Amino acid sequence: MERLADIMIFAAGPGDAADLARVHVDAWRETYQGLLPAPYLAAMNPGRHAGRWRHQLTAAPLADVVLAAEGPEGMVGYCAGALVGEDVAEVSTLYLLKSAQGLGLGGRLLAACARVLQARKARSLRLWVLDGNVRARGFYEHLGGVGEGRRPVNGWGGGLTETAYRWADIGVLARR
Repeated sequence: MERLADIMIFAAGPGDAADLARVHVDAWRETYQGLLPAPYLAAMNPGRHAGRWRHQLTAAPLADVVLAAEGPEGMVGYCAGALVGEDVAEVSTLYLLKSAQGLGLGGRLLAACARVLQARKARSLRLWVLDGNVRARGFYEHLGGVGEGRRPVNGWGGGLTETAYRWADIGVLARR
């Protein structure tokens, strides 16, 4: 088990692609078991995801941010976001391995990402969460996110929906 004091947050670069991919695949397998089809989760390939991460981090627009969290045992989570409008930011991913959950790290990562996006002139922030991910929904609600709409999710056999959470004032998160 990690300790929050032992974890550092840093801007990820192309050299972090393999670790980001490992965390992505492991976090999905831990988080979405029972929500997404087991064959899909089993077939996730860290090598393929590493290639995507390497490309994303090499070709990313300046509006994008990817922050990673690393402890003594290696990378344990990450948060990625971008400006999606003149003053609107969107967090596309926030994943932590189960071993790093419950420490306050998710809030630290989200706040750090919000600070970077706020410095790039974002005034509000939103993100999308699978409706079946009850733990994540509770986490975002605890941090002040307001449910603001639902949409169907394409893929994985259909029938899934996700909810948008919004912070009208990104500063609420940035000051955490």
